[in-house]
Amino acid sequence: AIESLGGKAFRCAKGDDNQVTVYNDDPVAQARVCEQAGAQWVHVVDLDGARSGVPENIAIVERIVRETSLSVEIGGGIRSLGTLKRLADAGAARMVLGTALVNDPELAHAAIAAVGGDRLTAGIDAKGGAVAVSGWVEGSGVAAADLARALGAAGLTHLVYPALERAGLQTGIHAPAYVATATAFGHPTHPRGATARP
Repeated sequence: AIESLGGKAFRCAKGDDNQVTVYNDDPVAQARVCEQAGAQWVHVVDLDGARSGVPENIAIVERIVRETSLSVEIGGGIRSLGTLKRLADAGAARMVLGTALVNDPELAHAAIAAVGGDRLTAGIDAKGGAVAVSGWVEGSGVAAADLARALGAAGLTHLVYPALERAGLQTGIHAPAYVATATAFGHPTHPRGATARP
């Protein structure tokens, strides 16, 4: 996973902007490091886009697609069908819906119809079992397990779930939270951010 903010590859401890470690001034160079280590996919978080509501790092996706053999999964600021199309045209293999799943539940159904469920990933960022939105800075009051259950029923089959209490700390995953979320979702659930740096 590569989190991009201000054009740099970084990691926020516990999703907190005040606890940032920059790993590379160039996210594409960091993607190459991942590729050289044997990765086939890279999960990119456009944190600028997550906060503004409009992806701001599409050029990074285009460069990773052009300059590496990695498949790119991108999230952050994807809140419309138009944005999904722009990212698909940029070469993204999968697009992550996060905040929009809480604020615009009908978007999930429309997105499945527009690009197909296999090109979508549900992103549920959780603090204390509740969904965090807008780049991890706002609580939603929605239980992560409840949202996962609804998204699985809607037809999504990919889910990435960072438990923000451990994100970026390299202390391991919160296994009970992942088991509960995967059970509710009904499909495999991928942890992110807890075990390794970008």
